[in-house]
Amino acid sequence: MMVADMLAELGHTVGGEASDLASGLKLAVAPGLDAAILDVKLGSDSSEAIAETLHKRGIPFAFASGYGVEGVPEPFKDHPVLRKPFPVEELERCLARLLG
Repeated sequence: MMVADMLAELGHTVGGEASDLASGLKLAVAPGLDAAILDVKLGSDSSEAIAETLHKRGIPFAFASGYGVEGVPEPFKDHPVLRKPFPVEELERCLARLLG
């Protein structure tokens, strides 16, 4: 929820939030998605399937993780990582990179 508030503060519209894999996958296939910030873990699940879906659709995404890049699934180590906790300025830089 804090990330959604930070995104709104930066002037972005949040298309949705997911706290579990099934909800995340629904959002990953939704139309109108420009970019995504994925928590590496969603409860006991990994967000890797969501990342795969976004990658296939060509939607840019970054990971948020308390473990930094070490927590990111191997196929996606080249994607941006926000190490939690992160300030709004870091999120802003990450979004600028994602959205070009």
